[in-house]
Amino acid sequence: MMRILRIMRNYFFYCGIEKDEYNAIKKDAYVSNFVVWRILHFLIAAVFGVLYICSLHYDLMKSNSWIYMLAFIYSVIAIVLFFYLKKDSIAAQLLIYLTMSLLFLFGCIISLRRPDIPAVSFIAFLLITPMFMIDKPFFMAIELGVASAVFLFWTHSVKSYDVWVIDFGNVIPFTIVGIFLNVIANSLRIKEFVLTRKINIQKDTDDLTGLKNKGAITREINKFLLDESTDKGVLFVMDIDRFKYINDTYGHDTGDDVIRQFGGVLGKMFTCGEIVGRFGGDEFIAFIKNADDSDIAGKIACDIIRETSENVVIADTGNTISLSIGIAIYHGNESNYSEMFKKADIALYEAKADSENRYHLYKE
Repeated sequence: MMRILRIMRNYFFYCGIEKDEYNAIKKDAYVSNFVVWRILHFLIAAVFGVLYICSLHYDLMKSNSWIYMLAFIYSVIAIVLFFYLKKDSIAAQLLIYLTMSLLFLFGCIISLRRPDIPAVSFIAFLLITPMFMIDKPFFMAIELGVASAVFLFWTHSVKSYDVWVIDFGNVIPFTIVGIFLNVIANSLRIKEFVLTRKINIQKDTDDLTGLKNKGAITREINKFLLDESTDKGVLFVMDIDRFKYINDTYGHDTGDDVIRQFGGVLGKMFTCGEIVGRFGGDEFIAFIKNADDSDIAGKIACDIIRETSENVVIADTGNTISLSIGIAIYHGNESNYSEMFKKADIALYEAKADSENRYHLYKE
């Protein structure tokens, strides 16, 4: 029984997956909603624009002309807002839910205009709109439930009892169908996001350390450097001293173990959104966003060196390793990762040549 309840909870609150998995891909779902509904708003604006023009020429539609005009104006305003809102923002999600609410309201008004026939437009919206929204099905259940309750309450005193009973008999089951269509559509699309995320993680992960690989490091740092709103960052390029000697003397398995241990040290030290990974061989990268204090950068370098000497051990020998670090500070001048890396790499070689100071800061 508890297992069944858990499955139902996951489907209605997390689209059929576990909470942690859902939270990991939630922003991807929001971005998908944003893209789909921005396109739909262009379609909605076009439809209501055409309906308004037609209402000016056909008496049958003239009584609804103000509805078409307001819907067209709202759609245009929404389209403009979509170009200012962030794709993964809550504000964009709320705008989408507002549009759905107004579509349901439009369905109510259309039905009231012809109280002698059962509702068609409103029921169509109950079935169609849930298919285009990726979010916790619980929210869509509330949206559809409230819309249906408002519709039935509003039309009760306007429609004849016989017609209203037909509407009641249609709206209730179609609301339930709409909710379950949303559950099914969400679970299928969310699982696609989960699969895509797993593939991307595998593609971007270094097999030996579990940190980011060269491609992921380069892409993410370049993305940060291209953001005009940011002009601070610190790049650390780290290299294990005498790593070739370790490989040649103790074997590649021991060398891999050293790499794995050092990756673990970095993984534990950088847990606040820094870009950390293995660039290749025994070379590692760490990029701290929105920081440019050279003293703090030096302290972090000392901490890395100390943690490495205390925790990375050559197997069967008890010997520890040493580390050299080159540091480059970003002040908004470099346009890509290569420019930053060259400066940090120069500082790294200066550190390797200095037997007393295992890290160096690049200076212009």
